[in-house]
Amino acid sequence: MRFETWSKSITTLDVDCVIVGVFEDGELTAEARLIDRASGGRLAKLLARGDFPGRLGETLLLADLPGLTAQRVLLSGLGARKSFGRKPWRKACTAAIAALTRTGVKSAAVALERPNADVLDDYYFGRAVAELTGAALYRVNDLKSGKKPKPAALAQVLAGPVAGSAARAVARGLAHGSAIAQASAVQRDLGNLPGNICTPRYLAEQARALARRHRSLTVRVLEEPALRREKMGCLLAVAQGSNEPPRLIVLEHKGGGRAEAPVVLVGKGVTFDSGGISLKPGAEMDEMKYDMSGAAAVLAALSFAAAVKLPLNVVGIVGAVENMPDGKAVKPGDIVTSASGQTVEILNTDAEGRLVLCDALYYARRFKPAAVVDLATLTGACVIALGHHHSGALGNDETLVRELIDAGVRADDRAWPLPLTEEYTEQLKSNFADFANIGGRDGGAITAAAFLAKFTQGMSWAHLDIAGVAWQGGAHKGSTGRPTPLLADFLLRRARA
Repeated sequence: MRFETWSKSITTLDVDCVIVGVFEDGELTAEARLIDRASGGRLAKLLARGDFPGRLGETLLLADLPGLTAQRVLLSGLGARKSFGRKPWRKACTAAIAALTRTGVKSAAVALERPNADVLDDYYFGRAVAELTGAALYRVNDLKSGKKPKPAALAQVLAGPVAGSAARAVARGLAHGSAIAQASAVQRDLGNLPGNICTPRYLAEQARALARRHRSLTVRVLEEPALRREKMGCLLAVAQGSNEPPRLIVLEHKGGGRAEAPVVLVGKGVTFDSGGISLKPGAEMDEMKYDMSGAAAVLAALSFAAAVKLPLNVVGIVGAVENMPDGKAVKPGDIVTSASGQTVEILNTDAEGRLVLCDALYYARRFKPAAVVDLATLTGACVIALGHHHSGALGNDETLVRELIDAGVRADDRAWPLPLTEEYTEQLKSNFADFANIGGRDGGAITAAAFLAKFTQGMSWAHLDIAGVAWQGGAHKGSTGRPTPLLADFLLRRARA
């Protein structure tokens, strides 16, 4: 896919299709008015007949209008002018590009009226066009035996109109947006694979493949003997009920100075989560293949950092296991010792992600990190609290948590803060070990983070619970690629700072 900017008159653009916006009351945007004049009032007549109401998300493809170089014009509804903003613009852009993927259009110019610059500036305009195009073109890596559908013909997208002074910012946005779209595809491809293919060993192979593709990446994979030497008793406890051996994957992007402290991203990589002995209900258990979405997001973020040659040191750590109810599986009431030396009473084997993460977080200390962010589809409680709209954000460093939340706003991949005060730690008390792995039903997303906090003392740490946003179910079941856009924005801003 090629992305470029455009600045000349829309009527002379040599592309297969131009995309213009129409508001709900029939108001033509500036670029649409130019097309209307060039075509002898064709658009005004069409709107007067009521053939296109301009409702948000609706599109209409017109062919062979006179006075234009482009062969087609796609009208995209912008909704009501009074409520027009960043989200409606994104929805209209998404609908338009998705409509073009169902045609033979090979090149298109996006000419949708933008919200004010304080809502969508030049850089984020370019980035959004590229990201939304990548998302529209993404196809699930299905394993159906029938003939595969042909990929969309769309191969070139121009964003504009762009004044000369803005061209550099838009082009930079297009480059970053394209890289984010490709990274999101990495996460989505991994998430969509079934658990019998995407195993801990497979994740390790994909990390090695990324390191082969990018010179800035190096990889180290710790197998079971090394995990025992590291005394990762919590991670190994989760894995012991499975025939799939666990892995700890360490992927490093060395883009900053040799002495520069890295940002460390830690991902939960439970490639299938049956719940273990605390078995999950059968309904929708197939979606537990997505329980490695945090790990997939970490690999995606490292691929992004390498692709854009980010001038920042970034370390990705993935704890990869499968959680199964074998005769050797850990049992409720078992007590295990973490890599930190702290003991944990496992009251529920379905609270396994925090057991994997706690040893991975402790391992992160050796990098003397500037910041640590873990990502995990950790709790159903977070979905109850925030639905499928926001990731939950918690941590021991309010500035770092705020960085992530602000990055999510800029990236249209939002997170929301949850409290993490000492009262929640009290819920983890155990009569038999240093603490338990669950704290009861109340505040479940927060007590899970409180558990992780016990392994992050002395580090600047934040936790993103992505259980509600990493995938969607139903007819459109599949990985969403979130929170890769948030992570990319966070890393870009860190690199600039």
